[in-house]
Amino acid sequence: MRSMTGFSREQTNADWGSLAIELRSVNQRYLDLHFHLAEPLRQLEPAFRERLRDRLQRGKVEITLRYRPDTGEQPLVLDAERLERIATALAEIRARLPEAAAPTALDLLGWPGVARDAGPNLALVETAALELFERALISLEQARSREGARLGASIEARLVGIEAQVREVRTLMPVILARQRELLERRAQELEIELDEQRLGAELAALVQKADVEEELDRLDSHVAEVRHQLTADGPIGRRLDFLMQELNREANTLSSKSVVKETTLCAVELKVLIEQMREQVQNLE
Repeated sequence: MRSMTGFSREQTNADWGSLAIELRSVNQRYLDLHFHLAEPLRQLEPAFRERLRDRLQRGKVEITLRYRPDTGEQPLVLDAERLERIATALAEIRARLPEAAAPTALDLLGWPGVARDAGPNLALVETAALELFERALISLEQARSREGARLGASIEARLVGIEAQVREVRTLMPVILARQRELLERRAQELEIELDEQRLGAELAALVQKADVEEELDRLDSHVAEVRHQLTADGPIGRRLDFLMQELNREANTLSSKSVVKETTLCAVELKVLIEQMREQVQNLE
């Protein structure tokens, strides 16, 4: 189980310069990738994108790659073709203006486009960037797994709370029956109506049937068991758990609507609070 929230940063230094990469991910319904790559390494985006799609299922992920080339002494590379064109032009000038002074070699080196720094071998930089990205991706996965474990523990605590509320409502059922019987008898006395045991039993049965929440309690227990099962399942579980949160909330609402005593109303309210807390945690799960 992994969270969609995570961060990793890796850096490397070599003769050609330095590379630093950061991966940040937050919750998102689908996998949403955003790249901020150093211009000389923009061509690595497809490779990065493929690896991310293979390893992550959901989340908004920002990938930032910074590259600082070594600014030390670099050998000069001459543009032979440009030099050849300059030499041809100089020969024409000397043919027309024999008295014109010939440029020195240093003059030619300063001519635009004749010489440039060799710069680092980009193939080496690209290889290093791919290796660095792999390290950062592993680190991000580990961070998401650690956060996922914390979310799982938090969800489990709420599941225990839901089970406690369900047990509380089950123990209240005899109390509900007794109170409904007392209420019927009191109203009958107020209206000066004499109820025999058969009539009282029928009226009480109708009220109890209307207030019966045994089915809702059973479904709550079933949903709790399924949430626990999903927490131990392999692969992405966020969407399944989000659906189960909706089902849990539906049962809590039904329980609240059927409540005939304040104790069950309070239990229903507490259930809704626990389910909402879980739902917030589930939103961050992959």
